[in-house]
Amino acid sequence: MEGKEGKLVATSKLVMNEMIMPNDTNPLGNLMGGYLMRWMDIACAICAARHCGFQVVTASVDHISFYEPIKLGDVITLSAQVTRAFNTSVEVYVEVSAADLTGSNPRQSNHAYFTFVALDEVTGKPIQVPQVIPITTEEKKQYEAAIRRRELRLILAGKIKPEQAKELRHFFTEM
Repeated sequence: MEGKEGKLVATSKLVMNEMIMPNDTNPLGNLMGGYLMRWMDIACAICAARHCGFQVVTASVDHISFYEPIKLGDVITLSAQVTRAFNTSVEVYVEVSAADLTGSNPRQSNHAYFTFVALDEVTGKPIQVPQVIPITTEEKKQYEAAIRRRELRLILAGKIKPEQAKELRHFFTEM
């Protein structure tokens, strides 16, 4: 099913667990946000590197919201999957859920989109990445929407002007 042109989403999907220990928490007994962001970055980087077959570096992180507090002793599950590949970059979606040690009180905690650039290990320059082959309905939705998320990232970073966007232009121009 996989060729030079692409890889299935499932090929690089990653699930990672972490238990929240005392040194991970703030004075209120909640997981510190920076630690969670670090684990999200690690999970996404492993996923991206599996897909690309090369070392990757974080290029951007979309908005991260903290919906539910994660308490001392909770176990978090980070699920990461590549949603789309562009020329030298990949977008990875990560979802974070939390539960107590026995699996009780499960809850969705966070999600975000990370973008990684693959680098040639010899030259350190960006290198072309395999395309994504979405199979499930959800994978196809994520894949199709990724182009709009990418355009928004490029606009917000000042790399393209709103009028240069193909998918989002109508949001920025008069009707």
